[in-house]
Amino acid sequence: MRRSARGGGGIGDAWRMIGRAGAGRMTGMHDRGRKDVPDMTVTPIDLFAHPLHLRQGGGIHPEKRATDCGEDGWQLTALHARTDADVHADHWEVHPEADEVISCLIGKIRLYLRAEHSGQEEEIRLMAGTAAIVPRGRWHRIELDIPSNILAVTLPRGSRLEKRAGA
Repeated sequence: MRRSARGGGGIGDAWRMIGRAGAGRMTGMHDRGRKDVPDMTVTPIDLFAHPLHLRQGGGIHPEKRATDCGEDGWQLTALHARTDADVHADHWEVHPEADEVISCLIGKIRLYLRAEHSGQEEEIRLMAGTAAIVPRGRWHRIELDIPSNILAVTLPRGSRLEKRAGA
């Protein structure tokens, strides 16, 4: 590692070292004799198996399953949806604490917003690479046009599901 004129490695040196470490992995600097920089080993996470919990203090942690709705912090969830049952299309869902971003990464989905008063539910079609923001407190559900990969980000605290009438 190159050293700066002051004798210590500068931030630019650290970024060059990180860049050489390769995509998806950073090597720990302890191995290079640097005691002032913590080990920063980065490992891949299967987002389809482990939702990410984005904690208020700034930490990000993979979860074994969807986090309890009583926890603080945001949740990022990715899923392979093959059938409407995978996205609980027969239920309405609501997040009273925050908006939700729903993105179709691969495939085609329909996002439905329940009518706030009387009238028809609103349908939003999402193709691969598109997203919609569902306002906090708005009941919504998803149906698939074809098998799809979906990414959702919301604050799950207080979220609820309600069986759809006639489903």
